[in-house]
Amino acid sequence: MADPSSELRLSNPGTSRADFRRFFRAWVSNPRRVAAVAPSSDALARVITREVTPDMGPVLELGPGTGVFTRALLARGVEEGDLTLIEFGPDFARILEARYPQARVLSMDAAHLAKEAIFEGRPVGAAVSGLPLLIMPPQQAEDIVAGVFHYMRPGGALYQFTYGPRCPVPRATLDRLGLKAVRIGGALWNIPPAGVYRITRKDGN
Repeated sequence: MADPSSELRLSNPGTSRADFRRFFRAWVSNPRRVAAVAPSSDALARVITREVTPDMGPVLELGPGTGVFTRALLARGVEEGDLTLIEFGPDFARILEARYPQARVLSMDAAHLAKEAIFEGRPVGAAVSGLPLLIMPPQQAEDIVAGVFHYMRPGGALYQFTYGPRCPVPRATLDRLGLKAVRIGGALWNIPPAGVYRITRKDGN
């Protein structure tokens, strides 16, 4: 039987050439913040969002850029008003605000998530990350992951992609935070090819 996710069709509210130019300029300006020279592909967006369902809201998205994963989340049935988009780049943040006016867009460093009190309690059911954790300083990456799970309710998951051959969150960091990671798929035609991991608490809570 065909994977239902393969039938997901994404509509693009922007122009791909314009988005490519924006990504390339952002990458040239700060390659540690923007790891790719082009936006993520629809194929990668389908893989990283395929387990996210509308009842998981609120949904947190880290590093949405021009909104490729955001479109996929909406195509999955997630309400736009249930999305909180964390985007460090002010240019990308303005684009997201224009494209997704009902979503909450926060222009901030994702490493400060736990300090900013952006949610009360643990309401988040899922998080999708487009951040380049693999090339970040280890402490910064750990702060980001810890911040996500600070708001994650029991049973929730962080979906993280990587261009590397293994999970971009080191085993020692996962153990320290009480987490586990499982590879759930990949996108060979992405530029560059990417894998996707589901990160959850070891005890499920």
